[in-house]
Amino acid sequence: MKAERLDKILASQNAGTRKEVGTMIRAGRVSVNGKTVLRPEFKADPEHDTVELDGAVLTVKKHLYLMMNKPSGVLSDSRNPKAQTVIDLLPHEWRRRGMFPAGRLDKDTEGLLILTDDGDFAHRMLAPKSHVTKWYEAVLAHPVTEEDVQAFRKGLELADMTCLPAELIPAEGGASAAIVKLREGKFHQVKRMFLARGNKVLALRRIRIGDLPLDESLSPGESRELSASELEQIFRGKLL
Repeated sequence: MKAERLDKILASQNAGTRKEVGTMIRAGRVSVNGKTVLRPEFKADPEHDTVELDGAVLTVKKHLYLMMNKPSGVLSDSRNPKAQTVIDLLPHEWRRRGMFPAGRLDKDTEGLLILTDDGDFAHRMLAPKSHVTKWYEAVLAHPVTEEDVQAFRKGLELADMTCLPAELIPAEGGASAAIVKLREGKFHQVKRMFLARGNKVLALRRIRIGDLPLDESLSPGESRELSASELEQIFRGKLL
């Protein structure tokens, strides 16, 4: 990370707007390498310089990567004036400019959602050529049949698209539930696939992306940061 204006560095870490952090700096609340800086245009390199705000060291990260246990009833959008979004659920310090959900879950779908401000990472994760597998846990109106399993594996024909081959794992004991593994994530795709087989999804939850499982210690609506090794897990665990 190259040297940047001090007010830009603080604003990028959600310390305030450029105007607000400029006021903080001129008020003597910010120091660089132990020396108070009073000019917002002062240049600092956050990778090598120690930046403090009110005596607390500011840990500057170029990008942020979060795992959320998305609850039902919340939109997978960055902002919406008429409804609550996943960004609204984040703690204040993580509501950085440019944060967005990398891939969407339907409003009534729960589970694993990745949020970031790194567009390149999101593109890599979502690109069809990456073949990142998403796992869903579905509660259904009827039990899954062997014919359903084969139809999913072959690639279901919907009215407007042909789905890529997917893996369908029925619940044990004939229960009306199943695990679905697929490489796509089109609008309402899992629900539409089951409807094409004469079944209905009553509840849907994403439980894994690649080799990265949902952290079950996260309550609905809670998030935590992802480690570098967890980010790489996303790109492992290919389907079929």
